[in-house]
Amino acid sequence: MKQTVEKRLRDRNRVANGFVLRALLTALPGLILASCLPQAAFAQVLTWQQVRSQFETNNPALRAADLSVDESRAQEITAFLRPNPTATATLDQFNPLWPNPYRPLGFLLPLVSTSYLHEREDKRELRLESAKKNTEITASQRADLERNLLFNLRGAFVQALQAKAILEVARENLAYYDRLLSVSQERLNAGDISQVDMQRLDLQRVQYESDVQTAEVNTRTAKIQLLQLLNSRTPVEQFDVTGTFEYSESLLLPDDLRRMALVSRPDLMGAGYAVDKAGTDHKLAVSNGSADPTFSVDAGRNPPIPIYVGGSVSVPIRIFDRNQGEKARTEIDIQRTRRVQETATAQVFSDVESALAALNGTLNLLRPYKAKYLDEAAKVRDTISFAYQNGGASLLDFLNAQNEYRSIRMSYLNLVGSYFTAANQVNLAVGREVIQ
Repeated sequence: MKQTVEKRLRDRNRVANGFVLRALLTALPGLILASCLPQAAFAQVLTWQQVRSQFETNNPALRAADLSVDESRAQEITAFLRPNPTATATLDQFNPLWPNPYRPLGFLLPLVSTSYLHEREDKRELRLESAKKNTEITASQRADLERNLLFNLRGAFVQALQAKAILEVARENLAYYDRLLSVSQERLNAGDISQVDMQRLDLQRVQYESDVQTAEVNTRTAKIQLLQLLNSRTPVEQFDVTGTFEYSESLLLPDDLRRMALVSRPDLMGAGYAVDKAGTDHKLAVSNGSADPTFSVDAGRNPPIPIYVGGSVSVPIRIFDRNQGEKARTEIDIQRTRRVQETATAQVFSDVESALAALNGTLNLLRPYKAKYLDEAAKVRDTISFAYQNGGASLLDFLNAQNEYRSIRMSYLNLVGSYFTAANQVNLAVGREVIQ
């Protein structure tokens, strides 16, 4: 009995092992193929131009703004329509009882008439012009919406690049520190340093590990925010951005930026269109105060006259209502829109000046980092590290040099991020990309 049970167990294990072996052989080609494919094949790496193109295609707010422009163009058709003519048919003198109940239609008087309102003083043309001005205002509002959304998109893109740069530096610092730890471990084994010093060095590694973990979280968060603006459902693990994270000294002159802003800012252009529309609306209000005649033509039968044709013209007498309220309102609106335009112009100059001040301030801080501080921090770190490994520097000096280098590199990257933020503010103030 015992041998029979053992035999059954052996047979069952042999079957299970065979099944596992067949499954592994079946999946092996797929595993080998997946391991041979490059990791980049599974990632969507976008440049700024690609991010912007995808944003302009998929962003629902911009698509809704495009539909608003189309609606405004459809209103131009309505504004230019002519009045519909009016047709009237009348049957009179229908008497089924008198004088002859057998001829109820004997004295019937049919009448057909049509009338048409003729609009004078270019009312239709002025309505069409006002509708076109309204389309221009709507289009400028759409462009201004895109300007502000691109500012947010560029900010998210720069944040992702900054997070990636900080993550790279954090990993480099950790790798550099790990190499020093391995050398320090050799010194400990040789009796060159104490166990306490080695433990203090090992505890300092926690700070570099924390920098890496924080940078990884920030990078992932920045990518998630960028995907949200792109309205993309791409998994964040398969999405990445690429670009140069370095500042540039090539800037345009302030006067050139102001001139470009006056030409490119869509909100300022919209304010100008509003002034033009207010002038057109005032002309339309004056035109609507005029009298429009209505022409009528009628034809009928009045026995013994077999058929007759007549016509009439009716003209309203504009004694009380001459559209005085709309004339006054539109005239006031002209003054109001001009004040709004002046305010928008002042805002443009203020935005350009503020953005330039922030950009120049950031550049003044970046220049000494690029010219001196980064190299000095690296030289001090390498010198103190070499001296400490050879017993020529204390542990405190070594740790201070590491922290100073780490602080200088992080400060530089944060300043580069501030530079791109200020450059993005300049682009927003000007109304188009003048600094990439």
